[in-house]
Amino acid sequence: MSETITLGKALNHGLRRALESDPKVVIMGEDVGKLGGVFRITDGLQKDFGEDRVIDTPLAESGIIGTAVGLAIRGYRPVCEIQFDGFVFPAFDQIVTQVAKMHYRSLGNIKVPMVIRIPYGGGIGAVEHHSESPEAYFAHTPGLKVVTCASPSDAYVMIQQAIASDDPVIFFEPKRRYWEKGPVELDAPLSGAYPLHASRLIRPGTHATVLAYGPMVKTALDAATAAAEDGRELEVIDLRTLSPLDLAPVFESVRRTGRCVVVHEAPGNVGLGAEIAARVTEECFYSLEAPVLRVSGYDIPYPAARVEEEYLPDLDRVLDAVDRTFGW
Repeated sequence: MSETITLGKALNHGLRRALESDPKVVIMGEDVGKLGGVFRITDGLQKDFGEDRVIDTPLAESGIIGTAVGLAIRGYRPVCEIQFDGFVFPAFDQIVTQVAKMHYRSLGNIKVPMVIRIPYGGGIGAVEHHSESPEAYFAHTPGLKVVTCASPSDAYVMIQQAIASDDPVIFFEPKRRYWEKGPVELDAPLSGAYPLHASRLIRPGTHATVLAYGPMVKTALDAATAAAEDGRELEVIDLRTLSPLDLAPVFESVRRTGRCVVVHEAPGNVGLGAEIAARVTEECFYSLEAPVLRVSGYDIPYPAARVEEEYLPDLDRVLDAVDRTFGW
């Protein structure tokens, strides 16, 4: 059964299906129960599954993650919601020193099957600490899997796959895309779904490859549509998985197009775009017609809401980068 629903509703359906499928799945976080989360992603779940499985926690991110580690070690599959991206840092110590290392510290004897959901990115006119893109911190941490969805169909499937994984998964949700709609196959079996840790070619092209993830996927697609009016066909790849990176489809694409532009909302300095550019250059050096270019947020703290549109990468900045690759 296919339904056209928002990305936020798709996450809600995916969480519901995970709760129904496995009695060991529990959801925990600030206001996730009675309120249903600040973005209503968990709306109705506590009412249907009870306060023992959808748990309203104190305002203490370190406590949420620390408690979830204990639950995961005891065989549960906790799903923790961090209310906003900038609120994750009180839990950073727990994530990088406990969550990421417990499996290795135990020589593989202990599994930590938990998901940490983080709404991230700007574009919603929010105040400080509500519009950040901290994904590089976690992708840089060995022992963590890091993924991000960009469409309702991916959101529905990927959240279930992340919960079913025996590894700890940081699940980034592009908050400004929560209300965008798309078709979702709600009855499709998870067994035949597209793999969690795999990038996806979402628009074929021949002249340049554009890589994006999360909130920037729509921007990249819009840029490709605009470029087509000028006779340039851009190939767009949604990375989907940030750790591990799945770059085999990227290399194959760049070897055909000869040009590559990486787009992300986070600041450019030591960002994921730099790592991707390095790997593409190493693997595709003799196929490149121009340097790999990056389009990113600026290297400043996220600005006040009234000027955030000047900070965020947009269609014009992506097209400008594409133009520059043709200038070589």
